[in-house]
This record gives sequence, C-alpha cells and structure tokens, in this order.
Amino acid sequence: MSGESPETMAAWSVRAPGPLESGPLELLRKPVPQPDTGELLVRVDVCGVCRTDLHVAEGDLPVRRSGVTPGHEIVGTVATLGPGVSGWSVGERVGVAWLRSTCGTCRFCLRGAENLCPNSHYNGWDADGGYAEYVTVPAGFAYRLPGGYTDAELAPLLCAGIIGYRALRRTNLPEGGRLGIYGFGGSAHLAAQVALARGASVHVLTRGEPARRLALQLGAASVGDAHDTPPQPLDAAILFAPVGDLVPVALRALDRGGVLSIAGIHLSDVPPLNYERELFYEREIRSVTSNTRLDGQEFLDFAAEHRLHVTTHEYPLSAADTALHDLEAGRFDGAAVLIAGA
Repeated sequence: MSGESPETMAAWSVRAPGPLESGPLELLRKPVPQPDTGELLVRVDVCGVCRTDLHVAEGDLPVRRSGVTPGHEIVGTVATLGPGVSGWSVGERVGVAWLRSTCGTCRFCLRGAENLCPNSHYNGWDADGGYAEYVTVPAGFAYRLPGGYTDAELAPLLCAGIIGYRALRRTNLPEGGRLGIYGFGGSAHLAAQVALARGASVHVLTRGEPARRLALQLGAASVGDAHDTPPQPLDAAILFAPVGDLVPVALRALDRGGVLSIAGIHLSDVPPLNYERELFYEREIRSVTSNTRLDGQEFLDFAAEHRLHVTTHEYPLSAADTALHDLEAGRFDGAAVLIAGA
C-alpha cells in the first residue's frame, strides 16, 4: 500500500429505513475503510444525490447492508492503493459509480451484459458509499474523468448521466426522432442533451416550473405537465419519474412502433393497461437495469467531446438529509451534490 488516511471519518448511515420524516439517516463517525486486494481507497470530494439513495433510505429497496452509507456518484482523489493495484496513482482524480462489481463468469457477463449479472454488487447499497469522507472501490470499476468540468459537475454524470444514457439507448430512438421525457431531474436533463446533440426533437413533460424552464433553456421543443399530450406523436419516451401511473400516459403518447424506456430502479405500481390504446401497433416497454462499464465509458467519452450543461445545487456533507428532503419534494431542478469538508 501507499498513502495515508485518518483512522475515522464522518459518514451517514441508514439507521432504520423508513420515510424521511422518521429520520432514517444519522451522521456519525465510522472507521476509514481499508482497501482490499485490487481496490482503491478514495477521498471523497463530491458525491451526487440520487433518487436511488432516497429509495435506500426509505426502504423502497430491500436492505442489503445494515447501516449502509448511501451514495454512488462520487468524485474523489485516490488516497491509497490496495494490494495488487496497477494503473492508478495516489493523488489521481477518480470517479466511482453505482456498479461496484460483477462475477465476470456468468452467461450475462460473458455476453457483455454485466448489468444483468445475478452476482452484481452496488456502491451505497451492498457496500458503503459516498455520503462519507472516504470510500473504497475495486480499481477495475473506477472511472477516469473528462476534463473541462468541476468536481460538482462531474458527480451527476456518474449515475444520472450514465443511466440516462443507457435509458436513451434502450429506446432505439431513430435519427432525428421525437423523444418524450417524463420527469426532468438530474438524469433527465443530461439525457435530453445527448438526444438533442444527436438531432432529436425533445418534448419534456414534468411537474414544476423550474424544471420546465431548464428544459426550454436546454433546447426542448415543448414542455408541459406530466399528464399532458405532447404536440407530436413520439417515436420514443423515457420515464424518469418513479410513478407507475405515468406508464399508460406515456404509452398513449407513442406513435406506432414507439418504445417506452423506464429508467428508475424503483417504480410505483403500474395500473392495468388497455391493449388497443396503449400497446397495439407494436409499442414496447423496456426496463433499464443498472449499466455496463462500457455504457459508463461511452457516456463519459461523449461528455468529453460535447460540453454538457450540468445544473447542480450544492449542500455540505452534513446536510445530506436536507438534500434528500429537497429531492423528494422537487425543490430544485438538475441535481444536488454533497461537498465533503463543507
């Protein structure tokens, strides 16, 4: 090993999953983790606040690690190299995302679909994440980051950006096609920019005037409420809002052969669908499950070549619970980020 770190650190812990009003999170001192063979110890500089963190805190996702520290949109600095690590140096800037590890040997991994690996593990769910001053990550699952962005701008790219990119890919949006986006938070505002850069016409349907203003500023062709009908039939749509009631709404907005991609890890119950109105004419529903490292690298390469506008709202690490409250209430556009040491 090389490098040094303190013995303890500030870190948030999911004390007892439940509604935010019940206070499921607590800030405490934890031992600084030690990197295992093949791992990096990363000093966290910024961690994005993702809706998945909210699902972990509130218990929408089953507990995988008691008292887990959430967070998986991490920009930091390599503090220590674990045994057997090569290709990284202490002091390098590094990104840590949702996918922590896969088995590498199952039929899904072998065919390039490691996001479907039954033995996959995730930062901030199976292992302690970035709502802390330090975190570990297997070196093979760490990302080198593009230049030209601040750390706060980079953090949302590592999940919101990557998952939005995969969700967009899953739609098979034709060149110059019409894309509907339902919900317009951290992930959606980045996916919209990828689609716009590729010549798509983007229609945003979401609650909240700030989100609608941001969509228009980024180049959306139209904005409206989530239950509105877009001005044109859609070739594809992405549902970012975790609201099952919007599934039939989005399907009815699709043109023949259109695809609805559902981007979230959690979705409230979907009401019964009417086959003729919502699925006939070869309309499709596709879910999105995590991402592959190739997805992540492709998206970060895109971000290096196309300067994305990343809207962030900064909170100190000590206010992570407030940031999650604000996310749940829809009090900001774009993405929230936690600043370590602030």
